Amino acid sequence: MIAAQAHPGTGRRPTIMVVAFEGWNDAGEAASDALRFLARTFEAKNVGQLSEDDYYDYQFSRPSVRRNAAGKRTIRWPSTRMFRAPLPDTGVDLLLVRGTEPTYRWQAFTAELLTQAELQNVKAVVLVGALLADVPHTRPLPASTSSEDETLRTLLGADRATYEGPTGILGVLAETADSAGLPTVSIWAAVPHYVGHSPSPKATLSLLRQVEEILRTPFDLTALTEEAEAWQRGVNELAAEDPEVAAYVQQLEQAQDATELPEASGESIAREFERYLKRRDGGTDG
Repeated sequence: MIAAQAHPGTGRRPTIMVVAFEGWNDAGEAASDALRFLARTFEAKNVGQLSEDDYYDYQFSRPSVRRNAAGKRTIRWPSTRMFRAPLPDTGVDLLLVRGTEPTYRWQAFTAELLTQAELQNVKAVVLVGALLADVPHTRPLPASTSSEDETLRTLLGADRATYEGPTGILGVLAETADSAGLPTVSIWAAVPHYVGHSPSPKATLSLLRQVEEILRTPFDLTALTEEAEAWQRGVNELAAEDPEVAAYVQQLEQAQDATELPEASGESIAREFERYLKRRDGGTDG
């Protein structure tokens, strides 16, 4: 697990902040669904939210009409909410941050979020995102882990990000948190671009497997695995009805298999077997 030490005088346990935003950073809503899974699993409690009107263009990120438990119509405004939960069998808490990517004032937004992180005794940050990519739905969807922190790269086997170009709020937050001295790691799942609508349980599954590794905490992913398998069967049926799509999927499969062939080494097999043993000993089938 990412190392964390108590902050004298705060009265709060050391905390790892896990963040996902709907929008550009969240193909198939895979990242948001991963945060929802964590909130349900650990019964996280709402501990606040960031300002709303300062950051959103409501013609772009529109509010939605919902009905509450009593059946009353309510307006749900775009916002960023924070949920806190203890991580079982550790002295560490999670701060789950989920919201809509802001429209305005990104620097002020990240400053406010990191101020809240300090108040919550956050010692490390995990950023979770998903992007559309040329990957086949029939193969395990890749989830890459990167960090600017050399210690984290060594500890987690993460890479240093090489991407240059337009970025979303996760990229801004990663740079800002790193500059503030917070160890930060980013996880990005690839979602097949030809089936990028929500939900994307197979990509969510890939993200959560990486979060498991980072937190050193097993999750019960049985139900999500079944959802991912059902999703894949559904996409298989749709692809079978369109010869062009079926041919394209086969092309992606061949390209990925050719790329990954050298990786079928003793080291990669050992890693996968070690993961299997951890899940078996932990009593989960994820």
